[in-house]
Amino acid sequence: MHRVTTSTGGPAGSEPCTERLAREEQDLAPTHRVFASLAHAVPTGPTQSPPSVRYQDESVRSQCEEVVRGLADTGAGVILGRGAAVALGKERGFHVRLDGPAGLRVVQGATIEAISEDQARRHLEAADRARTAYVRHLYRADPAEARHYHLVIDSTAIPLDVVVEIILQALSAFPVQSAVAVIP
Repeated sequence: MHRVTTSTGGPAGSEPCTERLAREEQDLAPTHRVFASLAHAVPTGPTQSPPSVRYQDESVRSQCEEVVRGLADTGAGVILGRGAAVALGKERGFHVRLDGPAGLRVVQGATIEAISEDQARRHLEAADRARTAYVRHLYRADPAEARHYHLVIDSTAIPLDVVVEIILQALSAFPVQSAVAVIP
């Protein structure tokens, strides 16, 4: 039997799960990248050059993958985001993408987070932009491509409790060696 938890650590459905950017996703936002590139452009000593961008990317990618693989190695649970579907590949984990039309996702997000639609739109746009940049930059892949996932659901078209049941049903039919559901 598979156990699914929300990002708050409770059983599925116990609390709404709000979407937040991981630190490494925030770090790939344009403002941070500009300041980071300026900081690395300054020589760190008379004979030292700043680390190459490729080295920095590999370092970030390696650290992120270490976290994702560590979570996946526990054997059961849910990993939200972090490019895990691309980092782990379809052979490891059960990858689910929750999607839907942006306007409906805004309404749904506003309802779940109890915020205005304007705030929800800003959250959605920032999260989508950062996650897309994160995966494209580190993995040279489009996180929206269905080929990265075992299951893609328009979570705005059906009630969220039904979405959870669909995921659980699909996960129960999936080979036991992959008990981790990955939802970007």
